[in-house]
Amino acid sequence: MALTGSIVVKSNSVTRLPRALLLNPKEVTLSSVYNSYLHFKPKKASFLFQSAGMASSSGIVLRKGFSVKASLIEPDGGELVDLVVPEMKREGKRIEAASLPQVKLSRIDLEWVHVVSEGWANPLRGFMRQAEYLQALHFNFLRLEDDSIVNMSVPIVLAIDDERKAAIGQCKDVALLGPDGSLVAILRNIEIYKHNKEERIARTWGTTAPGLPYVEEAITKAGNWLIGGDLEVLEPIKYNDGLDHYRLSPKELRKEFERRNADAVFAFQLRNPVHNGHALLMTHTRKQLLEMGYKNPILLLHPLGGYTKADDVPLDVRMEQHKKVLEEGVLDPETTVVAIFPSPMHYAGPTEVQWHAKARINAGADFYIVGRDPAGMSHPTEKRDLYDPDHGKMVLSMAPGLERLSILPFRVAAYDKTQKKMAFFDPSRPQDFLFISGTKMRAYARSGENPPDGFMCQGGWRVLVEYYKSLQAEETDQAKVPVPA
Repeated sequence: MALTGSIVVKSNSVTRLPRALLLNPKEVTLSSVYNSYLHFKPKKASFLFQSAGMASSSGIVLRKGFSVKASLIEPDGGELVDLVVPEMKREGKRIEAASLPQVKLSRIDLEWVHVVSEGWANPLRGFMRQAEYLQALHFNFLRLEDDSIVNMSVPIVLAIDDERKAAIGQCKDVALLGPDGSLVAILRNIEIYKHNKEERIARTWGTTAPGLPYVEEAITKAGNWLIGGDLEVLEPIKYNDGLDHYRLSPKELRKEFERRNADAVFAFQLRNPVHNGHALLMTHTRKQLLEMGYKNPILLLHPLGGYTKADDVPLDVRMEQHKKVLEEGVLDPETTVVAIFPSPMHYAGPTEVQWHAKARINAGADFYIVGRDPAGMSHPTEKRDLYDPDHGKMVLSMAPGLERLSILPFRVAAYDKTQKKMAFFDPSRPQDFLFISGTKMRAYARSGENPPDGFMCQGGWRVLVEYYKSLQAEETDQAKVPVPA
């Protein structure tokens, strides 16, 4: 029997299954096939145990139990951390922080404080000390005190230079200052260790080629030391950019899902505008979940809101475009939650996509949609993709610590010229489909040319056109500025 796509089904149990059980699954009965997804029933038990393996385009990998009646998935490591100091204690902490050695944060460092403080990296409680750093860098997971593991594929670290290290001396705690010089947090029980940049870059990106955006922005010029410790954040991180109301914490998202009586949450991460192909995928996924027996699956449309490279569409433009998508009914506002994921973007492919998936578990998502070349980019010095486009979804299906998450592979959508709308690609009639890449989409918007009808909602498209018009106006103004002799 030929199958397209794959699904890895979840259990709400925090405990990992023993390796022997993973290799010797209990017998299950296949009851029906619906497109690329399976509906199944256990013979004698309330859970289906799954065999170890990988998700692929030709079959289904069953690695852990399945229960339609489950409540929201538990956070990694149990209860969500909340590292923000209670309001009644903040003044005393500020007085203490003012007397401590100080470390100034970059914008990206501040984004990591935000991420950790709200529990996106649960159960991590601060910037990584050396043991945590080495586990994340070399194993892509952290081992907890009870010997269980949680996925952690991206090191969350803070770099300092020789001068700062000398100024800290033997102090056990330091104060962290924001980019504007304001007190942000106290880092407790610190550990300072060597920052081997080459090793970090090679292990995270699989290359040390020049031109990696995050590396050039946050690592190359960073200090030669890393400082880890437990965070006490003096107040919730705010950016005052008109978008803070979208920055819902994992705790806030869980409350919203419960308010909507969600019995499943499926997350879609993006850093691009939403076109109708994306919307088709998301609405089709909800249909699949309903057919599996869920009563009220809720979509978490979760654009990345931290650092992105210069040629990505800015966050404020993307959020306005997403707003139009809901206003025009392309996605149903009743079954969609739009929020900002505060993490910086690494563009580290299969390594980073594990981080993106893990963080959504902590927000309550038990299904994660993954597409072609997730978190990938073009090779910085060669004319090719940096990563194999299929490796991201394959890695997610095997990644240690993500056994509880269901991986929903992205079906390819393209513009169907016969139907004049976005549709799932039919390989039996390839001549009828038009693939509109991100590059092509940006070229349309820059030129003011409209894409084919049905590619994107009109309001969303106008947002992009206006953005690229404003860019062209800025470029024209800059060209008029005389160059000093």
